[in-house]
Amino acid sequence: MYDRPPVLPVNLGKPSLRSRMMIAALRVTRAKKTFADVDALHESIPKSQRPERDSPPAEVHLHHWVTRRVIRGRPVYTLRPQYGGSRRHVLYLHGGAYVHQIQHDHWTFLSRLIDRTGCTVTVPLYPLAPGCHAEDTVAMVRAAHAATFAGTASEDTVFMGDSAGAALALVLARTARAPETAAPKEVVLISPWLDVTMSDPMSAELDPCDPYLGIAGLVEAGRLYAGRLDPRDPRISPLNAPTATPGRLSLFVGTRDILLADARRFRSRCADEGTELDYYEYPGMIHAWHIADIPEARHALRELVHIVQRPARV
Repeated sequence: MYDRPPVLPVNLGKPSLRSRMMIAALRVTRAKKTFADVDALHESIPKSQRPERDSPPAEVHLHHWVTRRVIRGRPVYTLRPQYGGSRRHVLYLHGGAYVHQIQHDHWTFLSRLIDRTGCTVTVPLYPLAPGCHAEDTVAMVRAAHAATFAGTASEDTVFMGDSAGAALALVLARTARAPETAAPKEVVLISPWLDVTMSDPMSAELDPCDPYLGIAGLVEAGRLYAGRLDPRDPRISPLNAPTATPGRLSLFVGTRDILLADARRFRSRCADEGTELDYYEYPGMIHAWHIADIPEARHALRELVHIVQRPARV
């Protein structure tokens, strides 16, 4: 049986000054209100889903080749290096609690990943709740994968996502099987939202420590996304399915993220079920810190570069 100690913290010493300043700014600006209050969550949705947010920023077009196609009515962007490049192809699924659109910082992070690895990155801007639900979103992401990875070998395929997108990546990986589709060599989960019910008691203990996410808003977002399905359905809460997937699993999470509870539960499940997992726990880091401009994000990027570039397991 695959086994490791329950937690393997990344030893970076004391959180950096920039990370502490970022957390202080989140507190001052009351960033948590969006997810601490159900009404505030609903108010945030129309602004986040404005059509002008459906495309990469100008600097991404300046530094990379960008192509756009429409699959099941939603835009899918593929970003490539302007010069050279490798065969690696990353399917990146953004976070946003299934109700918020991709952020500018996501594109900046992906640009850095391309610069460091030479990989191609495909980003489906999948349908969001409440206008669409889990069945629509999973079907669109599956179609985007099939259409854009048709010429990519499994040993060059990486699924990666953060938050809700990490859960989607895990759901997709469990159904991707070669030769019909390119099953991934790597499945990378960053700050994954693995159980939309937020039922783990540890989540309530973490809530006051998280300067960004809150239980009330997350549960409501999960309800909107589930639609007619039970929020505990494994297509929505992939913690409720066996952990085995094609390819190697990696998970990144911070200790000031309310989703830490379910990340640790997933890690324990992997150990119990004999599923190998590379687990990276960053002390003092918040939800989706990897897209911030802080030293700890640069450390995470180095780890992610290694994962993308390493050869597939034989």
